[in-house]
Amino acid sequence: MLLRGFKRLLLLCFGLGCLWFLWLFGWVLFWGWVNPGSTSFMELRLAELREKNPQAQLQQQWVPYDRISLHLKRAVIAAEDAKFVDHEGFDWDGIQKAIEKNEKKGRLVAGGSTISQQLAKNLFLTPSKSFWRKGNEAVITLLLEHLWSKERIFEVYLNVIEWGNGVFGAEAAARHYYGVSAAHLGPEQAARLAGMVPNPRFYDRNRNAPGLARKTAIILGRMPSAEAP
Repeated sequence: MLLRGFKRLLLLCFGLGCLWFLWLFGWVLFWGWVNPGSTSFMELRLAELREKNPQAQLQQQWVPYDRISLHLKRAVIAAEDAKFVDHEGFDWDGIQKAIEKNEKKGRLVAGGSTISQQLAKNLFLTPSKSFWRKGNEAVITLLLEHLWSKERIFEVYLNVIEWGNGVFGAEAAARHYYGVSAAHLGPEQAARLAGMVPNPRFYDRNRNAPGLARKTAIILGRMPSAEAP
């Protein structure tokens, strides 16, 4: 009786896992052609903002890939994922370096996530850190890499990532910080925005943080060799 119950539980878990995968597969396939109107991260941030202000709205405006400055594309690649055009979703060297850095510091200071992994998390998941979330992130990353082109992954990424308190996407970020469109960002502006990506709400409140200026200079130096899809 106990063995039969265990088998049923396994079958139930397997069935639920298949349904979850098919749900993810369907959405990834759909968003390969249709621009996402919202993401898991956007919904989370909007809920947080509306706890303080029920009328709060996010700043976000979709722009096509060719209307985003090449400077910003290169800056984000240089800052977040230098091997983006070459890897298949995971930068194993980067992951190893992140592990070594974390072990040296004795705490989590680096993640080694690629742009594809970050997009997977933004679209479907939450900022929480758990093995379950990382497993889901890996599955979604593989789906993105196999069903979308690199250009589509990068286009969606640049349009949905968080860039400030309630600010999402390149167009909203360019207008929020510089009063220009994403197409007209210059090299230094682009490098500064790219430097904000790991901690956007902090830098929105602390725009003159010394650390951001140092990161901007480093990114500017790397941008000429960055390859955007």
